[in-house]
Amino acid sequence: MSTGHVSTIDTPISPFTAIVAMDGAVLASGWTASADDLLPQVSPTLRPTTLTPRRDLGAVTRAVRAYHAGDLRAIDDIPVRQRGGEFTRQAWDALRTVPAGKPISYADYALLAGRPAAVRAAASACARNAATLFVPCHRVIRTGGVLGAFRWGPDVKRWLLNHES
Repeated sequence: MSTGHVSTIDTPISPFTAIVAMDGAVLASGWTASADDLLPQVSPTLRPTTLTPRRDLGAVTRAVRAYHAGDLRAIDDIPVRQRGGEFTRQAWDALRTVPAGKPISYADYALLAGRPAAVRAAASACARNAATLFVPCHRVIRTGGVLGAFRWGPDVKRWLLNHES
């Protein structure tokens, strides 16, 4: 039986919930008040069987608050743990290198992840990203500037991109 911690923080967009492993690595996060919206996104091999609510998750809570208050780099060094295939892991790592305020296209994202022809696979990596915000998939947009899909909705994605510009 594995245990994780969960906390929900008020943000200017909506409540933000994070699920973290015992060592503080983010397993899942997003703009929701319910851990039930996040748990299915966590790989079964990482998914905690017990979640202990916490008011504060230390560095994770501080980073979420600081990011929403304008410190866009506050999320950069928070550890994240996700499981996926080799390309998906590379793609998630590549997302963490995309600077705030500089959104990229899915084609550029595939190139950044090391497989320029794998645009659909790059988009799939975004869709499978459980640790939104810390792995900033909101920074990937369609060619021509169209927002594209986002698990937490177009209004949240638009707010994040505006916040970072």
